Amino acid sequence: MELGTAFLLGLVGSLHCGGMCGPLALALPGANQRPLPYLLGRLAYNFGRISTYGLLGAAVGAIGGGLATAGLQQAVSLVAGTAVLAGVLLSRSPFGSRPISVAFPWIGRLMAGRMRNGSFPSLALLGLLNGWLPCGLVYVACAAAASTGGILNAIAYMLVFGSGTLPMMLAASLFGKRLQISLRLRFQRLIPAALTLVGLMLVLRGLALGIPYLSPDLASPDSHCAQCFADTPAGSVNP
Repeated sequence: MELGTAFLLGLVGSLHCGGMCGPLALALPGANQRPLPYLLGRLAYNFGRISTYGLLGAAVGAIGGGLATAGLQQAVSLVAGTAVLAGVLLSRSPFGSRPISVAFPWIGRLMAGRMRNGSFPSLALLGLLNGWLPCGLVYVACAAAASTGGILNAIAYMLVFGSGTLPMMLAASLFGKRLQISLRLRFQRLIPAALTLVGLMLVLRGLALGIPYLSPDLASPDSHCAQCFADTPAGSVNP
């Protein structure tokens, strides 16, 4: 359920990415390459970007795991979910609308030196740097990943989230100039719905209503036993 929500958040939320990071994707070097190297270069760029999301997942997962150990996992979910829902209600554009070159010029300067090199490693590095650009959508995903309560779960959440952004970001780099603005704006209306779903999922998880997968009771003995059993290596359980 969590991973499905992560993919949906990335897929629908990436409609925003097409407007914010689309110009950067279109400006990537290698436009004069033949079709296959051009496609592989864009995949390398997105691989780097999604890899950064995985690193962010490790960071927030470590924090979330520590809070879970302290018995605060439910509080993290409630606060994160409430913040997401408040953002939807209070802002018409939860992710902002300023071009990244204006909002974060120092990151632009770091990337500028790589924009003249169309090699695969250079494009992957550009993707890695792109992944560190401050973005409200990524913040929402990180908040949800932190609530999973463990590093591996958080990494998986962020990687699946990144995979959800891949179709739109790849399309923006390949066909961005042909995508109709009216069509993109129409689909952007789905973004608040996706955010609302994620926010509600986080709140339900924090409430711990005892609903399997959707709102498990993390404090129940059965939940702990199941987790302990899942973490026990095969064959090491004594009869």
